[in-house]
Amino acid sequence: MEEFIIDKRTGWEYELKDERYYPTGRVMKDGVMTPQEFPEDNEPEEELYPLGVWARRHLRFIRQNKKSLYLDLFLSGTLNAYLTEIDTQAEDLFFRLVKEMAEKEGVNERLKVADQIHWVRSMNNIRNRAAEIVNNDMIYV
Repeated sequence: MEEFIIDKRTGWEYELKDERYYPTGRVMKDGVMTPQEFPEDNEPEEELYPLGVWARRHLRFIRQNKKSLYLDLFLSGTLNAYLTEIDTQAEDLFFRLVKEMAEKEGVNERLKVADQIHWVRSMNNIRNRAAEIVNNDMIYV
């Protein structure tokens, strides 16, 4: 097998590596091999943000249950922005609910100092209830 080949139809050069041909990024133009120039994309790329737990849960849900919404967002290039917004809103709601429930039930620093086990048990209960509310209201809808 030849080490380099040129596709006659496109002019692209390919290099043999591990029994497969891979593009080298060079193209034959007017008998001269030059680096391939790709057209510039005038559209700004969507900025990608790392997805939090709420966004990953919602992504899994829409992939499995709302395929048309998922495909629409994915093909339009707005999936990451949509998931980032969901994650931000869900996280804000979660922390606000935890704070409000803790204040309402009297779970504060004084209880933490006086009875740590009771405080941990109460905070875990509050966090679980807040997570369930966020899941039902924002993530799995």
